[in-house]
Amino acid sequence: MNNKVECNEIPMLRETRSKDLPFDVIARNEAIFFVKKTLMFIAFFSFLLTFSSCNFNSVVDTNQSIEDNQWLYANAAKAEFEITDVTKPYQVNFKLRINTDYRYANLFVLTTFKNAKSRKKVRYQFKLAKGDGQWLGKGSGDLYSYSFPLLKNHRFADTGKYSIEIEQNMRDNPLVGISDVGIEVK
Repeated sequence: MNNKVECNEIPMLRETRSKDLPFDVIARNEAIFFVKKTLMFIAFFSFLLTFSSCNFNSVVDTNQSIEDNQWLYANAAKAEFEITDVTKPYQVNFKLRINTDYRYANLFVLTTFKNAKSRKKVRYQFKLAKGDGQWLGKGSGDLYSYSFPLLKNHRFADTGKYSIEIEQNMRDNPLVGISDVGIEVK
C-alpha cells in the first residue's frame, strides 16, 4: 500500500497557477499589489519630507507678531539661548515679514548682542526692494518674508547664556507695514 499522496491527487492542495486563474483576477491582484507598493512609497517619502523639513540644528528660533503691523522702538525682537559648543560655527539670522503698507526699500535695525562678559551694539541696513519697487523677499500678494544673516560662521568665545535684541532703527515710530520679526540661531 502506498501512503504517499501527491499534491495533484487532492484538488485543494494543488498549487494555484496563474494560467488556471481568469485574466480579470490576475489583473486585479496585480493592481492591488501596485497600489499597495505605491502607497508605501508615498508614505515613506511623506515621512522623510516631514522630518527633513524640521530644523533640528536650531539653537533658538523665535517669531513675534507685530500688533497692528506697527513696529515700535520699544517692541524689540528678543531671543535668549545657551551655547554649549564653542568649536562649532553658528549662523544668526534676522527674520522679517512685511506687507505692502511698508513704504521703504530698506530697513535699519539696531542689534544688541549680550553675554555674561560683554555687550555689543551693531546697526544693520537691509535692502527689501529693487529700485523699481519690486520686493526682494519670498511671497506674493501683500506679504513678503526675508531672512537676513547677522553673523555667518560665527564661533562664540565662551559657553553660556547669550541674548540678542533687535529693534527697528528707522525715523518712523511706529514703523508701519511690519507683520512679524524673529531671530534664528543655528
